[in-house]
This record gives sequence, C-alpha cells and structure tokens, in this order.
Amino acid sequence: MSTDVRVRFAPSPTGPLHIGGVRTALFNYLFAKKHNGTFILRIEDTDQNRYVEGAEDYIIEALDWCNIPYDEGPGKEGKHGPYRQSERKEMYRAYAEELIKKGAAYYAFDTAQELTQARTTAEANKETFIYNHNNRLNFTNSLTLSEQEVEERIDRGDAYTVRFKPELKTLPMYDEIRKGIEIDTTLLDDKVLFKSDGMPTYHLANVVDDHEMKISHVIRGEEWLPSMALHVLLYESFGWERPKFAHLPLILKPTGKGKLSKRDGDKMGFSVFPLHWKDPKSGEISTGFKEDGFLPEAMVNILAFLGWNPGTEQELFNLKQLIEAFSLEKVNSSGAKYDPEKAKWFQQQWYVQQDDAVIGSAFAKALQEQNISYGSEDYVSMVAGMVKERAVFTEDLFELAGFFFTAPDSYDDKNAKKAWKEGTNEIMQNVVEIINNTEDDSAAGLSAAVKGWITDKEMGFGKVMMPLRLALVGSLMGPDVFEIASMIGKTETVNRIETAIKKLG
Repeated sequence: MSTDVRVRFAPSPTGPLHIGGVRTALFNYLFAKKHNGTFILRIEDTDQNRYVEGAEDYIIEALDWCNIPYDEGPGKEGKHGPYRQSERKEMYRAYAEELIKKGAAYYAFDTAQELTQARTTAEANKETFIYNHNNRLNFTNSLTLSEQEVEERIDRGDAYTVRFKPELKTLPMYDEIRKGIEIDTTLLDDKVLFKSDGMPTYHLANVVDDHEMKISHVIRGEEWLPSMALHVLLYESFGWERPKFAHLPLILKPTGKGKLSKRDGDKMGFSVFPLHWKDPKSGEISTGFKEDGFLPEAMVNILAFLGWNPGTEQELFNLKQLIEAFSLEKVNSSGAKYDPEKAKWFQQQWYVQQDDAVIGSAFAKALQEQNISYGSEDYVSMVAGMVKERAVFTEDLFELAGFFFTAPDSYDDKNAKKAWKEGTNEIMQNVVEIINNTEDDSAAGLSAAVKGWITDKEMGFGKVMMPLRLALVGSLMGPDVFEIASMIGKTETVNRIETAIKKLG
C-alpha cells in the first residue's frame, strides 16, 4: 500500500445526510488535510431499491456548504473512478469469482422460502438462525452440490448468491481509536457478498473499492465496527494489505440513551440535517442547520467537538486550526451527546465575529422580505454592529433592533408601569423641547443636552431615561438610548415621544 494518506467518505444516497454523516466526512477531511492527503467521496448506491432522487446532490451540496469539499469523486474524476458503485459492478463479479476459486466463498442457491423456514425452525427451538460453518452443509450450495450441478443451475438462470466462507480462528485486529480487538470468527455468519442480479452487497463492494482506490485509512462510524472482522478477513482472503481502521463514536441524543435521530430533533425543536430537505416521495419537509440560521463555521466547530477534544481549554476553532490540531489519538471511543444549547453557543461565538457588513446584508434581506423600509445597507450594518453580541441568529436581530426601523405600536405593560409615572408626561414634553432645540443631533450632542438638563434640575436620571427608552423602543431594552435617538433622527425621536405621551399619559 502507498504511504500516501487517502481517505473516503462513502454515504448511501438514501435520503438527507444526517449530521453524524457530516461529522464522519469532517473527520476524514481533517485527517486528509493534516497529512497532505486526499479526501474522496464515493457514492455507495449498490442497493438501488433504497436510492432516493436528489440525495447525491444533497450530499455534495452539504459538504460544499460546510467548506469541506472532496478532492476526488463524482464530477471530480481522478485515477480511481468511477466513484459511484453502480458504475463499477462488473469489477465486483470478477472479485467474487476470485474468492470462489480460492475456496473463500461459495455459490448458494437457497430460496427465500427455504431460509425463512430455517429461521422459523430455529425460533421454534428458541435459537437464533445463523447461516455459517455449523449448518452450511445442510443447504443447497456449491459445497453440497457437484461442480456439474452448480454449472447447470447457473446456466439455466437459477437465482443465487455468493457467500463468504470465513477462516475459523481467533482474529486479532487493531482500531486506531479502540486499540486492540480480538474476534472469534466461528461466531460469524457466511455473509452474502454478491447476487446473481449482478450487484454486490455493501461488504464486497466496500472492501474492493477501498483496495482499488488505495484507501490508507478507513475512518467511519461505530455502527460499522461489527463488520470490521468480515472486512479484515476479506482483505486476508484476497491477499491484500489492509488499511488502518478507525471507528468514530456515536452521536447520542441530548437526553436518555441511544443515537440521535430525526425524531429527537423534531421532538426537541432542532435540526439533525445540515440543509433543508424535501422528501421527493412523501413531500415531507425537514429543516436544516443552514436554514435555521447556523453559520457553516459554527456547524463545523460543533461537529468537531462531538467525539474529539484537543486536550486544551480552547473551544473555538476555524477550519485551518482544526486541521492543525486534529488527530485520531484525541478521538474518544465513547458516545458524544448532542447538546442543542451548546450548539447555539458555538453559533453565537461565530456570529459575533462576522463583519458588521456581512450581518447587515443578511439583515437587510430579511427586512426586505418583510416589506420593512430600512434606508441603506450601511445603516442596517451599523444597527447590526450595535446589537450582534446579543444575537445568535439573524432572525434575533428583529427582536433586538426592530425599533431602529419601525416605531413601537405597543409598550411592555410591566415596563410601562415602572417607567411612566405621574408627572412623566411633563418631563417628556421638556425632553421634546430640548431635543428640538439641540443643533448637535449626534448621540454625544443629544446626551449632553438631555443629561445637562437633568443635572440642572437635580432630577433622578431614571425618571427621564426609562420613559425615554420606553418611548423609543417599546420596552426597556436596547443599546444606548441616545445612539438610538441619533440614528433614527430627531424628527422620528420626537414623534415617538409624543406618541408615548398620548398613549401612556
């Protein structure tokens, strides 16, 4: 095997890509880039019955949105294509026949009815049916039929499968995350590798493709750990050097036990897919991280910490930093709970780092969609910069800064009782007069004029500042009240104060 690092992400196009799959792709990408290697996308579409239209495009779009594009794969042909298993099926037949010639596999002609009967009989005896060395000679296969009978069955078109015949032994294996593992191969079943319809099963196609594509490291989810022994035995049967294996921990649901599922997300109100997905058959729509407002930088940071830890206090990593810090040695073997609140924390940390103009542009688009006039994008960007540290998503800016664009049409009852007392109307009328007579309408100029008057009158600041904020905002939240007044302008400021006097006085 070449010493070059070559890794692959090999999803099946059976629906939207779960964030667990994105995490697997990310770890493969990080490992490849850390070692100046190649990141490959391979579409494992051998099961055509489960193929879903649009799923492959979705996978590619998700990887691109996360900024972890593949180096080789569909549309990026390299020396080891094609990169869809359905386009490689003739190769698999030849390898299946090679295993038969080596005595490592055999033809099986058992019908579905015969296998069902065998399972039923086992269940009646309170046993688990396993087709393996204990009973393979009881079935109709090339181990019990003559060579001539086998040829005749194949020639007349009888349906068959090719089953693996594992060597019976104690098999030592090594996983880069879980370290040394031993398997008693007498417990394995004779897995189906190939079918007479010309399509391989996952196991044969997977091993053959990894060999043909010169994959150096197989980095995949923990759910494939039970298949590791079979794959290692297949490598041995072909006489190939095996790649290094690393099985990533499961992503677990926030509460309780078990893997994170779409149902958990639906129940708790968060997405488990990177992008919006509409099922082509049912029409069911599932939201995605992107449409929920997450930044790709945040999503990558979130996923990186699901099963990996740098061993330091640092939590915020951009992609370049992740590549430098990543190693399989720092990947945990135990499952990682997905925490939706922690995900929002990562999003907020990355959101606040965005340039004001970038946030402003997205906010302006959102305002436009709601038919809210906003003046200029420069103005929107200034507003966004003032409140972004308290926002998690662009949609939060409406609540935090909507008053910069539209006057309040109501006032928070609790705050109104607290801020608007007897005598407040007269105070606010004085503030209106001060603002109208102040030539400097900057935040500093307005602040100096109003606060100077408060000081001269030896009045408590709360008596003026609270009702002023309530008049401009509708509540007692927001940035500096004179910044607000300066930005919306003297005319709008006075109009809002006079409206509050009428409604609250």
